[in-house]
Amino acid sequence: MSDNGNIRIFAGESSRPFAERMCSYLGLTMGKSFSKRFGDGNTYVRFDESARNEDVFIVQAIGRDPNNEFMELLFWVDAFRRSSANSITAIIPYYGYAKADKKDEPRVSIRGRVCADCLEVEGVDRVICMDLHAPQVQGFFKVPVDHLYARPLLCAYAKRAGLVTEDSIVVSPDAGFAKNARLFADSLNLGLAICNKVRYGHDEKAKVMEIIGDVKGKTCLVVDDFTTSGGTITDVAHNLMDKGANKVYAFLSHAIVNEAGVRKIEDSPLEQLIVTDTVHCPDIAKYSTKIKVISAAPLFAEAVKTIHERKPMADMFANLPDPLIFASLADQLNVKM
Repeated sequence: MSDNGNIRIFAGESSRPFAERMCSYLGLTMGKSFSKRFGDGNTYVRFDESARNEDVFIVQAIGRDPNNEFMELLFWVDAFRRSSANSITAIIPYYGYAKADKKDEPRVSIRGRVCADCLEVEGVDRVICMDLHAPQVQGFFKVPVDHLYARPLLCAYAKRAGLVTEDSIVVSPDAGFAKNARLFADSLNLGLAICNKVRYGHDEKAKVMEIIGDVKGKTCLVVDDFTTSGGTITDVAHNLMDKGANKVYAFLSHAIVNEAGVRKIEDSPLEQLIVTDTVHCPDIAKYSTKIKVISAAPLFAEAVKTIHERKPMADMFANLPDPLIFASLADQLNVKM
């Protein structure tokens, strides 16, 4: 894909490395932009080239600093709308407010709906995201939402790393994720075990009560959508080892972890934790030997290409091109064309 004069990819502060990888995959030059935080906390954004009549894609994850990152995204959308962009697509690799999808107790806000309304009011024409914690959040938007999945990338890693054998089994960390875990198991032609997890309050701590399925002597591949503390995934690993598992690996779409979370994972029975790069977590590179990061940027780049060429997204997922898989895994596995 070449710079053809009517597509521009820009990056918010939280996603510049991710957007650069997208542009590298597509052979595009990333749009010139600038943002800063003033001493009083105000955010300032500016792009330094014309967006008039362009199809603009602005990349901004809502993860490590969600309130500031979301406000910055709104300012970007407003700036492009006021500059007569032809269309504005918000690429949100990780959409943290997707966890707030319902009124599950009295006197609370449905924050996922509030965020959707704000984006639409500012003029966003389309949203691209990946593995929403609550997929029904798509219904909060009136504009099109393209919901991508990390499963093909994570499964490709498992296969190429030699983790899929007759002694392997996929494990869901709780009953709520069992449907998605079944899709992983079917993709890898493996069996499925399910943990029964209970979460108390809002402290992000959960306790695994029991494991449904035989994991004794197995290589367990735990799959989940995200972790913010490493707590659940390490608890699951401990419980699986207590039940006689041979080895435990974990595969997550998103990781939003700090130093404490990384160290918890390092001290756990996990052999490896494989995650994507939707959220930039510098503490992973600083402190981790177990966490392997594969890139979802080529997947988002292919989605941009598909949308821009007015092709069906279903066709892209039906046959992900080999260069996409290779580009995603190249940093962690010796994969060649």
